Amino acid sequence: MANETMRIFFPLKIITYPQCEYGLDVNPMKISTAEAVAYEDTILATIAKENRFFENNRGLAEYIHDQALNKKVYSLYPSVEIVDGELWGVMTAGLMESLSGEETAGLLEFVTGQNSDGYGEGLEQRPIKTSNGEIYVSFWNHENYSLKFEQDMKNNSPDLGYGGLVMR
Repeated sequence: MANETMRIFFPLKIITYPQCEYGLDVNPMKISTAEAVAYEDTILATIAKENRFFENNRGLAEYIHDQALNKKVYSLYPSVEIVDGELWGVMTAGLMESLSGEETAGLLEFVTGQNSDGYGEGLEQRPIKTSNGEIYVSFWNHENYSLKFEQDMKNNSPDLGYGGLVMR
């Protein structure tokens, strides 16, 4: 089992197709991360359903191809969480041991890839039904996409400057 936990946060982009008198409106509207707080439980339920398809108890960690990183990252699970009144995406990594700077950069690159092309791409294509219409949650398409560690979120530190580029 994991000895340490690393939590990596990122902004969400959420759009809705609101309910109108003829069904769902065809014009999408962006929902702010503060407004999205109202949908946290619904989004978490959808993520929990998606997470049932993992083949083992490692979550996304089973797809890490770098063997050294794969041995150190026991598990990696996506979720959402409210921080300072806004809904954020978060990947929680269970670590067998601490990561080096290069390994941390590799994990951040993997998270970005999962958010843009892997897990996140699948999630954003699935409608989430709410009482106000359907919402679509993107782990990637936010105009200010970046990653932050949990301690940086709490200290309101600047992001890692990591928008899909390898941090060195």
